[in-house]
Amino acid sequence: MRILPILAGLIAGIVISGAVFWVTGFSLFGNIHSKPLPHNNASNEELIALAFDIIEDIKAGDYEALSGYVHPEYGVVFSPSSTINLSANKCFRADQIASFSTDSNVYVWGVYSSGGEPIEMTPNDYINKFVFGKDYTTASVIGVNHVVRSGNALENMKEIFPDARFVDFHITGGERYTADDPDWSSLRLGFEEYDGALMLTLILHSEWTG
Repeated sequence: MRILPILAGLIAGIVISGAVFWVTGFSLFGNIHSKPLPHNNASNEELIALAFDIIEDIKAGDYEALSGYVHPEYGVVFSPSSTINLSANKCFRADQIASFSTDSNVYVWGVYSSGGEPIEMTPNDYINKFVFGKDYTTASVIGVNHVVRSGNALENMKEIFPDARFVDFHITGGERYTADDPDWSSLRLGFEEYDGALMLTLILHSEWTG
């Protein structure tokens, strides 16, 4: 994987061993695909590389490439908050995700944390709001199987996806880990094993909702 030497040079240090990386500001450009996908006991670096490939495809709007990472059996659950609700959140198959750029259908993706109104959006609108509202390729903190920061919503990913490995791309709002930082947000990608490879099963957005 060509991305691994780049990451090795950019990781400034490990705060919690094997869990959280502080990263000097950087951006990776172009689609760098880590195929074949890492197996289920892949290293943290391999998992980060895989997750970076995916967010680069999302950033580029390359949904055809993104669909190649989707779990063939489970599809991908899109959760607009850290509280996953499988009966309310949308789940899409690979072929559906491949057509996101031309899909003008309005779906209900869940509910807004304030007021409980349904989130009714096209795939493009949802991704612009709840997936890539910020450029997560420049995330300064990356958690591996570790939630970097929680808001006031229930964290239930480990209960709903107990076998998943995940990467948490975290962007601070300005004041790192303080009560005066309401503008932070995280994008989490969850992966589960399929036929010896890690495949994408969850795209989750988390932010302060007070």
